[in-house]
Order: sequence, then structure tokens, then C-alpha cells
Amino acid sequence: MAEKFLMPKLSPTMEEGQISRWVKNEGEAFEANETLAEVDTDKATMEMTALAGGTLLKILKGAGESAALGEVIAIIGKPGEDISGLLSEVSSNGSAKSEPPATPDGKEEASEPKSEQQPVEEPKTAPVAASSGSSANGGRLIVSPIAARMAADNSIDLRSVAGTGPNGRIIKRDIEKALAGGVPKTAAKPITPSTVVGASPYRDEPTSKMRQVIAARLAESIGPVPTFYLTVEVEMDNALELRKAINATVDESEKVSVNDIIVKVAAMSLVKHPFVNASYQDKAIRFYEQADIGVAVAVEEGLITPVVRGANLKGFIEISAEIKNLAAKAKARKLQPEEYTGATFSISNLGMFGIKEFTAIINPPEAGILAIGGATPTPVVRDGQIVVRNIMNVTMSCDHRVVDGATGAKFLQTFKQMLEQPAILLV
Repeated sequence: MAEKFLMPKLSPTMEEGQISRWVKNEGEAFEANETLAEVDTDKATMEMTALAGGTLLKILKGAGESAALGEVIAIIGKPGEDISGLLSEVSSNGSAKSEPPATPDGKEEASEPKSEQQPVEEPKTAPVAASSGSSANGGRLIVSPIAARMAADNSIDLRSVAGTGPNGRIIKRDIEKALAGGVPKTAAKPITPSTVVGASPYRDEPTSKMRQVIAARLAESIGPVPTFYLTVEVEMDNALELRKAINATVDESEKVSVNDIIVKVAAMSLVKHPFVNASYQDKAIRFYEQADIGVAVAVEEGLITPVVRGANLKGFIEISAEIKNLAAKAKARKLQPEEYTGATFSISNLGMFGIKEFTAIINPPEAGILAIGGATPTPVVRDGQIVVRNIMNVTMSCDHRVVDGATGAKFLQTFKQMLEQPAILLV
């Protein structure tokens, strides 16, 4: 019997999904657990699989289109079945939302983040070139946001690129092919004092699901969470020596970073200060028995925090290997939901970008996050003498509902002591 196929919940924070592409075409049969389509969620591109075998009779949401959880995206059943009644029902219900079925098993696959197909009109200053199939709509191009950015970064003339996506949409692989084959690039026109410059041309790019969730989560945090900040300076010379000593004894693939050491030290400090390793639960405070550290990783569409589980129980080399693996999966959009949810505390490190000091926004329901700056040689006074030490600024954002000022200060004191005297980790 023919039935409606609804948009399933493919990640814990997913509220709607965007069809990246249909793996099966209309009229094709499929088996149980076989992939029907790839769906862009707020965090990754997921494979949408079938719970039972059947035939894809009708696609109602095409590539590039979005659907809310429980919204009808296709009709499935047996070949030749009459689906006019279901189509009429879907049409009369408008959005055709229903209660979503049980979440199907899904695996993630690296794929280009996509957004709804929306014509992107090129700025009037764009060079004139021979039109391709991508610009058949009166000079208007259909370009995915990531392709548009890649073209802009590499001065690619979009009019010279043939789109292979739905409806001639220019997507990531088209730009990659153009870069490999060599295509005409936008020639920069020199501006002379007599040049008259008008208002800047622009284009609107639909926000990705990840960016929408980031915006919502930050608004959720900065509003209701009463936050205060504590900053401490840490001498990193001994920690840097420790890193040097460790890396001198391991292979290149096992070398640890300063951030790996910071994650371990933060985890050990959390164990000693349980109120920092906790979360506010309205009528209770939840204390966590181990330190699951979220490590902020910058990806193409925003920021994601893979979680190092039980970091207090792991060594530097094990933490390093896990972070490298999680970061690679995050950038390839292959993280499973359990790998980026459920941290008890987070760390955001921008020191590698030359940032000296900053504040980070708490990721609810966590009670705190550390913002790590770069360690820079700084003149300081020690025993009445001016000496140079590698100083790192660390700022902790604290949820005042759980962490009081003295509690946060004591945590940072422990964190500072362990980094400045790493031998304390052995006690």
C-alpha cells in the first residue's frame, strides 16, 4: 500500500532538513536500510535510509528544497499503485506535516553544504563572457553559497562555468573542475582618481542550517544565561618544555600540540572543582562524574565542538590522536551526533591565529568555557629582575547560576598551577 515518506529527525538538534540530492530516482526500487537521499542538517550531511523495501513512486521535495520534520517529501509503495489520493491529501494540507516516524539509521557522508536553489544575480561589475547553460535565465545564475565563495576567492568568472547541479546550479565540484582546467578569471579594473564609484553591488546567500543553529544557540546563551568573565595570565614555559620533551620521543603522527595539553589540564582541573563541571537544570544542578571536553573546531559553514569523552582519564598522546580524528571528521562533515553533543565543558583556542585575548560564549547547558589566547614572549618581573616568559591569557566565561566568582577563580588557579608546574598532574 502506498504511503507518505516523511522528513525524519537525523540529528538531535535538527528542526528541518534540506535535500542535498536524491540517490534514488522516481520509479526505482529500494531495499530496507538502503539510502534514498542525502539530507543537509544543521550539523552535517546525512544519509536518509529506508526502514523497509519498496519503490520511490513520487518525489515531492527536490534537490535544494527544505522540509520540516514530519513533512511529506515523497510517496513510496509498490510499482503501479494509484497515489492520486495521497497527492491530493498532501496538496490540500499545504505543508503536509505529520508526526515524524522513528528515526531511520543514518550514516554521514562528506558532501557540499547546500541551500535552497535561489537565483543569485551577479553584480553589475561582473565581466561579460560567453553565457553557459548556467545563465540561461536572462543572465541570472543559480549558484550554491560555497561555490560562490570559492569563485570569489579565486577570481573565477561564474559566467564561464557550466553548472552540473539541479537546474544548472553551479556547485562546489564545478568550481573545483574549473580551477583544475583553468578558466577565465575576473580581471581587476584599476581605479583612478577620476573613477566614479557607486553603491557596492551585492548578493544574498541563504544561510546554511549550521549557521542558523549557531545563531539560535548563541542568542539562547547570551540572553537567559547570566554570564561573567574571569581572566588569568599563565606562564607557559614549562608546558612548552613538556610538549617538546613528549614530541622528542614519539613519531611525527603522534606529536602533541599545546591545545592537547590544555585539554588534559582543564579536564583534571574540572575533576577538582565539580561546580564548574556541572549544569543548571532549573530545579537541580547536575554534576558530571567525568570531564567530557568540547573542543571548538572551525569548519567551512561555522563552528562545531567535537567532544573528547573522559579527557581526565586519557593521556596527552591519546587526547591528541582523538582531537585530530574528530577535527578531520568535522571538516569532512562526517561527525556522528554523539561525537558533537553532550560536552560538560568547552575550550575555544584562537591562539594559533595570533589572538592574544578574547571572550567566548557559553554553550548551554554547560556552565563554562575557556577562551585561550596565544602564548607570547613577554617581559615580566621575577625576584626583582626583568625576565622574558611566554605568557598566555585565558578568559573563562561562567554561568553565574552554577559558578560563583570564587568558584571560578579557584578553578582557574588550579588550571594555572597545573600548566605552570605540569608535575602536579602526577600527584
